[in-house]
Amino acid sequence: MARELSAPVSPPRATPARGGERVTRRRARPSPLRARRARGWLYVLPALAIYLGFAIWPAINTVRLSLLKWDGILPATWEGFGNYVKIFRDSALYEAILHSLVLIIFFSVIPIGVGLVMTALLMGKVRKGMTFFRIVFFLPQVLPLVAVGITWRWFYSEAGGINQILELIGLGGITRAWLGDYQLALIALGLIGTWTMSGLCMMLFLAGAQKIDPSLYEAAKLDGAGTFRQFRHVTLPGVRREITVAGVITTIAALASFDLVFVTTNGGPAGQTNVPGLLVYRLAFNEGDIGGASALAVVLTVIVVAAVSAVRYFTREKD
Repeated sequence: MARELSAPVSPPRATPARGGERVTRRRARPSPLRARRARGWLYVLPALAIYLGFAIWPAINTVRLSLLKWDGILPATWEGFGNYVKIFRDSALYEAILHSLVLIIFFSVIPIGVGLVMTALLMGKVRKGMTFFRIVFFLPQVLPLVAVGITWRWFYSEAGGINQILELIGLGGITRAWLGDYQLALIALGLIGTWTMSGLCMMLFLAGAQKIDPSLYEAAKLDGAGTFRQFRHVTLPGVRREITVAGVITTIAALASFDLVFVTTNGGPAGQTNVPGLLVYRLAFNEGDIGGASALAVVLTVIVVAAVSAVRYFTREKD
């Protein structure tokens, strides 16, 4: 019995080899994060290839063409920055940029204001037929701008709807071909943009307002805030990001407008509705100056980027 008690107990046999094998096998397996990244790239690559082929490469090619003298048929020759010098010496560019800045008021500033007013009126109100009303107000964004331009061109004509309404209410003395009026053509064109963009702004702001915590409105009511103060101090800060998005989209639409202007006025009368996009089209397809059109397109891109950056700067959230 003593011998049995005094016998040393042998320790369990270690198996470092098996443990080492298991550790090696675990390290050899790809991590879940890498697998997810690989699957993510598989989904992104088709869209990325399309974007590179139809957006990035044409942009790079446009910059290259802006440094050449080419009519689209004969071999191109090196021009350098001569196309840019020629464009900046042309007064038509500055007039077109000025017209685009005026259109920003009608395409961006007024629609954002209208969208905010409509948001204040519709927010929290549940009425019969409200969905139909929102769809009708958003309808201009669904319609092609070419169809919108043709419709409004008839509406603004001498026998169009506006003049008919004016005659019915006894204001037939002020009827005219509105898009052919030297002083009012740009304003009439801008009002089409206001009608087109207001619905988009309203839908963006309504979507943003629905994310605001209702307790903020209840707290404002307890503090004695009225409807206007609630809108100013609760709704406006809550839709700041949506205002930025709306400002960017509408500013780009104003500066890069082409199809609406081309269909309605084609830059007339006497160049009063010329915009940079229309000048690019004329240089490329009417005058056969591909290099000059490319240079103007590059300048227009820089203007759009600068304007969008300014919009984002002034509507940014302050700490």
